[in-house]
Amino acid sequence: MSMTPTNLPIIPKIRKNAILTLLTKGSRIDERSFDEHRIINAEVNVIPNANGSALVRLGHTKILTGVKAEIGTPFPDTPDEGNLIVNAEFLPHASPVFEPGPPDERAVELARIIDRSLRDVRAIDLNKLVIIPSKKVWNIFIDIYVIDYDGNMIDASSIAALIALMNTRIPLVSIDQSTNEIIIQKDSYQPVPLSKKVVTATLAKITDENTGSRYYLTDPSLEEEIISDTLITIAYSEDGLLTGIQKSGISSIPREDIPKILELTRKLAMKYFDRVKEISSTLLSG
Repeated sequence: MSMTPTNLPIIPKIRKNAILTLLTKGSRIDERSFDEHRIINAEVNVIPNANGSALVRLGHTKILTGVKAEIGTPFPDTPDEGNLIVNAEFLPHASPVFEPGPPDERAVELARIIDRSLRDVRAIDLNKLVIIPSKKVWNIFIDIYVIDYDGNMIDASSIAALIALMNTRIPLVSIDQSTNEIIIQKDSYQPVPLSKKVVTATLAKITDENTGSRYYLTDPSLEEEIISDTLITIAYSEDGLLTGIQKSGISSIPREDIPKILELTRKLAMKYFDRVKEISSTLLSG
């Protein structure tokens, strides 16, 4: 079942004023600096029947991501490539404002952001997922589940998707030359052909209506998202290549702020990559 959010919670005015007062002093409600992200922790292989999975906590936001590989047919316009399909679901206990129903715009948006960040830069080498050219390929399904929602589900989802893909194993296959039948070698596996590692980096733009001051906060918490007028998400590959941009909210971005936004998001993405490396090293040593 897909669960979708209706409206965001309302922040009491006294709480909003407290957040804005702290921002004028260069601090945030959770005592982070403007360019500091929350603590990131992860577990892998938490879904036994998936080819790869990860449970990621970014602060109090929790995302479960599963990767499943299935044999299917290629799309007519890409006969020599495998298929990548990304889906997102919001579970009811993740937030008091999530309600049952088909995916709404935010669930679709989340899936599309993760999909585009991987697809446009060809983070997964889809050509290597071909089994029989023009006939049989591997379908890679990335399913994202928002379990706890406390802001910035996009970055948490991208980190979870990356860690899950890094731990995904696909069965080796062979072709029976006489029958052209695909034989799956259930005890032999290969990594998913991940050619580039990609994460998203999200900023919240908060404008003080009284002074006109603009504040850009990395990895916004839920309260910061609620009082923000715009969220900016930029995807980067590990080598620093910008792979996608998404803006939500009705407020515009002043041109003179763009260099600052690019600098903040790039640095945030590199911090995410460093943390992913630390997590991977810990998992390998364990």
